Amino acid sequence: MNKPVRIILLEQANNEYRRLNAIVGQQLSEGKENTNEMQLLKSIKQKSALIKENPFYGDNIQKYLIPKKYNVSNLWRVELAGYWRMLYTIKGNEIEIICFILDIINHPDYNKLFGYKKR
Repeated sequence: MNKPVRIILLEQANNEYRRLNAIVGQQLSEGKENTNEMQLLKSIKQKSALIKENPFYGDNIQKYLIPKKYNVSNLWRVELAGYWRMLYTIKGNEIEIICFILDIINHPDYNKLFGYKKR
């Protein structure tokens, strides 16, 4: 039996998504095409659709690497356009699976969050 999958953008991810939407709307009204923001927004929508089809689409982050700020037992990463990352967690019950998008984050902030250093 396949359970329906819902995707919910939590605060930080939702704020970033709305910010991007506003920027892209402005760029479209100015006649711009294929900007970095447009590519990123398109990437977020595509990856969200893939997650909706298969909640385990992303790369599973090992439990000991999960930043404490998320307070989750599982964390998944999806690579987006422009080296951005989308982080989500999966929760489920007998009725449905919910993927909570926790963060849409640029690469330098992602590296800082996980404690990666430049070589």
